[in-house]
Amino acid sequence: MAINVTLFRALRTQRSTIALSRFISTLILTEHDGSFVKSSSVSAIVAAKSLGEDNSISMLLAGSGPSLEEAAADAAKCHPSVSQVLVADSDKFKYHLAEPWAKLVELVQRRGGYSHIIAASSSFGKNILPRAAALLDASPITDVVEILGSHQFVRPIYAGNALSTVRYSGDQPCMLTIRSTSFLVSTESRLGTAAISQVDLSTIDEEIVGKSRYVGCSSQDAERPDLGNARIVITGGRGLKSAENFKMIEKLAEKLGAAVGATRAAVDAGFVPNELQVGQTGKIVAPELYMAFGVSGAIQHLAGIRDSKVIVAVNKDADAPIFQVADYGLVGDLFDVVPELIEKLPEKQLAV
Repeated sequence: MAINVTLFRALRTQRSTIALSRFISTLILTEHDGSFVKSSSVSAIVAAKSLGEDNSISMLLAGSGPSLEEAAADAAKCHPSVSQVLVADSDKFKYHLAEPWAKLVELVQRRGGYSHIIAASSSFGKNILPRAAALLDASPITDVVEILGSHQFVRPIYAGNALSTVRYSGDQPCMLTIRSTSFLVSTESRLGTAAISQVDLSTIDEEIVGKSRYVGCSSQDAERPDLGNARIVITGGRGLKSAENFKMIEKLAEKLGAAVGATRAAVDAGFVPNELQVGQTGKIVAPELYMAFGVSGAIQHLAGIRDSKVIVAVNKDADAPIFQVADYGLVGDLFDVVPELIEKLPEKQLAV
């Protein structure tokens, strides 16, 4: 009898696995700026494609007014793998607050029964997905850099010094945040023709604002490339000594058409705002060229730049850890090097 029971359980598990692999459906929590879908959310679609060939991918957008309609139209054509765009149009979602968004994700999941829910590992995704996971009684897997199967993933641990392979064994949905720098968007994007449909919000509780409220939003100079997606990133560290000196980095970035980044030490010292922080507790970047001036190379910072194609470091300390990961290094005083670069570089911005 024990053998028969064990065999039955094994067969049931095998059938469940086969069923999961055949019926994969993914909901993408989509971030937008009021007109266009953020590239990090398109990377989430690329990640979803790795879950299975027959994956049905839906994008969920929330907001209010005409700007949401523009974002939905952009989402419908952002990738050919998207089959449906779900739109939640309400003043409750005017701002990306975790409480109303989490309730929305719970509502859509109850109705759609998706096998996977994915968000980019950005401030948007990190804010919403954990709360939504709690409402759905699921354990999220964060910072996924590779997808090996529908329930097997690779994520960094120990500040990126090791990679861990994890298998999700819980109930549906399997909820993930992915590092957008690990799932590059190919040229086949922008060719989609997904259907757009409205989410019925009649059953959502009116009192979903919770204990948080929107106060305001501050963003970097619109003319400067976005730090998370720029081809070139120029970063300054504590070695710049003051906010006034940090303007040298900004001027050099203007010459190269680059985004400006900063270490946590520079941010904590008040040189630049928090939104420019690069590293494990800031933004993860993977530009074609990453230039670091006065950056010692703390392990938390290196975790955020490891995927950069070429790393150039300038530091007067020859033993600085940044030189261990740099492709090119110059031991010298940044107060001599940066002005010379600014002087000799032509007044021509590179395409970003």
